[in-house]
Amino acid sequence: MRKINFKEQVLPHLIAVVVFYLLTVLYFKPAVIDHKSLSQHDIQQWQGSAKELMDYRKAHQEEALWTNAMFSGMPAYLINVEWGNKPIKIIQNIISLGLPHPVRILFLAFISFYIMLLSFGVRPYLAMAGALAFGLSSYNIIGLAAGHNARIAAVAFMPLVLAGIRTVFNGKLLAGFTLTALAVALELRVSHLQITYYLFLIIAAFGISELIAAFKTKTIGLFIKQSGILVAAGLLGLATFIGSIMATMEYSQYSIRGKSELQQTLPNESKEGLTKEYAFQYSNGIYEPMTLFIANILGGSSQQALAMDSETAKFMLRQGMPKAQVAQQIQKMPTYWGGQPLTAPYYAGALLLFLFVLALLTLPRQQTMWLVIVAVLGIVLSWGNNFSSFNYFMFDYFPGYNKFRSVTFAIIMPILAINLTGFMGLEKFLQQTWSPATQKKLMIAFGATGGLALFLWLFAGMFSYTGAVDAQLPEWLIAPLKADRKALLQGSAMASFVFILLGAAGIFALLKGKLKAAAFYPLLALVVLVDLWTTDRQMLNDSNFKRNPARSYFQKTEADKLILKDKTLDYRVFNLQNPWNEARTSYHHKSIGGYHGAKLRRYQDLISNDLANEQQSLITTLQNNSREFSHLGVLNMLNTRYFMFGPTANA
Repeated sequence: MRKINFKEQVLPHLIAVVVFYLLTVLYFKPAVIDHKSLSQHDIQQWQGSAKELMDYRKAHQEEALWTNAMFSGMPAYLINVEWGNKPIKIIQNIISLGLPHPVRILFLAFISFYIMLLSFGVRPYLAMAGALAFGLSSYNIIGLAAGHNARIAAVAFMPLVLAGIRTVFNGKLLAGFTLTALAVALELRVSHLQITYYLFLIIAAFGISELIAAFKTKTIGLFIKQSGILVAAGLLGLATFIGSIMATMEYSQYSIRGKSELQQTLPNESKEGLTKEYAFQYSNGIYEPMTLFIANILGGSSQQALAMDSETAKFMLRQGMPKAQVAQQIQKMPTYWGGQPLTAPYYAGALLLFLFVLALLTLPRQQTMWLVIVAVLGIVLSWGNNFSSFNYFMFDYFPGYNKFRSVTFAIIMPILAINLTGFMGLEKFLQQTWSPATQKKLMIAFGATGGLALFLWLFAGMFSYTGAVDAQLPEWLIAPLKADRKALLQGSAMASFVFILLGAAGIFALLKGKLKAAAFYPLLALVVLVDLWTTDRQMLNDSNFKRNPARSYFQKTEADKLILKDKTLDYRVFNLQNPWNEARTSYHHKSIGGYHGAKLRRYQDLISNDLANEQQSLITTLQNNSREFSHLGVLNMLNTRYFMFGPTANA
């Protein structure tokens, strides 16, 4: 039996797990230590939609496959059904080391990416820094803040699937089979098929790369054997999810992803499923992926906090506005000046882009080409209708692609590819001795990325800083807000330059013998951590946590109490306040409206063709102080007995 070298083979991994755990606890201290919960809009809506189903399960110890609480009734498949894959859930709980949901997703992302980098030959202490970069990408933090727990959990397991696949191609067949099967099961269990779709595209690119390499080395037989093992592992992982995926596939043809049963639809509606306008409503502008490198290049978020020394705050103070009011007003300013209706910057880290360029100069083309293709493809997909020639083709002809929306989520592909490429390249670069050739590569990478950051800082005045939202803003706010947008860009550009400089200087000092490896590794991790942590805390911080936010959100209003006195079972409630995008009503009542991205298509047709018009007619009727509702044919057909408009109870 081979003796294990604890210091080299065990200690680095223990340190990595401890660091990942402590950082997760530190970032999410209110949840882990103070037992508070993230206040997540989408999760609160889900809780409202799932309440009836969970109550039924608790009372009858069986699953309900239909809910009456939302959209006048709909299947429960995509709301809250527990499938027979509890062993996978237990495994997930074990590897989360007792961390609560959803904050444990960050820890799982760290662990998964760390394992993947190890499988690609990156030494543990470099892999630790890479895992921090991936886990703390603002893509993950923004998703958790919004309540997209399933999406970010699917992202967290993407690297683990790739690690299993790489392990098989490394020749460790049994270990790779086991890891791949487990990773696929974990990936599918969280049930976010859009992210899994992007993962499939990444796997396809890697597989084609390995196939080309097998042709060149005349090892096609081995490639077929390894691929067969991976297919078996994938099918085993899929088997744990088969009930859910079959139900989803069956349901999708009846949802808004499927065809309409109407002979003729409205001009803005599609008879075949999602419209392109709906699917590509959130599309990155052509320059928007630059936020991967400069977080605030487009001003940051749609609602971003400004400082009291900002031009907007100073202007408000000069107009005589009280300081306390100004401090409150500037917490959610429309600093974003791109074209999306609502967004926040997906930032990968300036140092990562520097390492990516260095890797392209260092690694053999066969190792990087598939990752470059993944990065470019993800960016192009995220452009949506801003690159319609390609994306409309994908939507019309690529299998399954027209079932998804919010194509900006595809930016996870370049985030993963840039990080993996960068740390593979750094591993290779550090294996070299200092020479004119290595110096040239380092200087080119620094000049390309650091130079770009410095250029943007120096010439920030060349942009207009005018956004789509400006038409809705008061005229007096435009000028100071533009000045703040410029300042945000310059601040981010200078920060990126500094982090690139620190990373390049550290690599230079290590290869020149001026810095020991024992000091370089933690310094590299620290640079990555500080860079991303400072950006992330603007998106999600202690203020996002509350003591049981669901209790206050779902607390019964006077209107709820009045309606709940009616113990009959044959009535429904219509909330006139944003009825098709809220599920709070469903928590207490059988609602005409609801909140779900895959409602029944026939009900969406009913909303578009009838209910939306009746909603406006009803509001007009109420404004005229009338109680005559006989003209509301569809609402009457749906047994609507109560209208809600706010918390008060008015007969």
